[in-house]
Amino acid sequence: MNTVLLQYALEVEKTGSITQAAANLYMDQPNLSKAIKTLEESLGAPIFKRTSKGVVPTARGRIFLEHARDVLVQIERMEHLYKPNEVKGVEFSLSMPRASYLSLAFSRFVRNLDREEGMNIWLRETNSTDTLKDVETGEYNLGIIRYQSSLEGQYAQAAAAKGLLWEPVFQYSLRLLMSADHPLAGKKEITTEDLIPYIEITHGDGTIGRRESWEKKGRLPESAKRVYVFERGSQFNLLLEDPHTYMWVSPMPEEILTRYHLVERQCRKRAGTFRDTLIYRKGYSFTAWDKAFLKELEAVKRIF
Repeated sequence: MNTVLLQYALEVEKTGSITQAAANLYMDQPNLSKAIKTLEESLGAPIFKRTSKGVVPTARGRIFLEHARDVLVQIERMEHLYKPNEVKGVEFSLSMPRASYLSLAFSRFVRNLDREEGMNIWLRETNSTDTLKDVETGEYNLGIIRYQSSLEGQYAQAAAAKGLLWEPVFQYSLRLLMSADHPLAGKKEITTEDLIPYIEITHGDGTIGRRESWEKKGRLPESAKRVYVFERGSQFNLLLEDPHTYMWVSPMPEEILTRYHLVERQCRKRAGTFRDTLIYRKGYSFTAWDKAFLKELEAVKRIF
């Protein structure tokens, strides 16, 4: 079987769209459709079906794609075995939530790399749903997902269904992040009622997904005043420039708080804990660079 066709099928699965997959593969959409049809005919069964949400795998197609992914991984390993000199420099990829303690660990990891080596490093900050997909498809080797502790069973089931293993990274309660000049910064005990006059900053692609996901689910934001951002720089600039804004965050390193003139505060009536969890594909062997990053992560966690 032509492994190029396997790559085509996996790209269609990743994008959920023949058109987008064709664009990513730098080929015409009719040619990609024909290639997928040829593959399906050789198998004697359809791999994909069209739905209102786009192109999705059939039940048998999902099993086939899992095997296709394993085949390509094995081929890549064999190539590396016999062509070791072609692998030069750092190879590292991580999909993770927007968390300052994770960002700090990543920055320290990069800082300590050998400057003489080549580097091919990928970092994506996104929601847990996208991270699960990133690691499942092999686009990223490591992922860190974030969820409420009460939903651990749901996420464990989702990870297992995608052939992923996981290890706990960090458990914490959310806290408030605000400017040191915020009117509530000097208050010892903050309640949710205290926050009503102020503007909440939140990530536009949170755990459940993007804006349209909120609208389809009919869920309204808890705060009547919200600014949705997608970039870390934007959130810090807003907090710094407007002392009437705040965010719910995981623990923040002291050096970040000092740099941006921010403070952390606890809030009464904000129940529940959250967990950040490392995920990776079954059979994946951690590289020396993966281990180096995880070592930096452990060092950062010890400051809390």
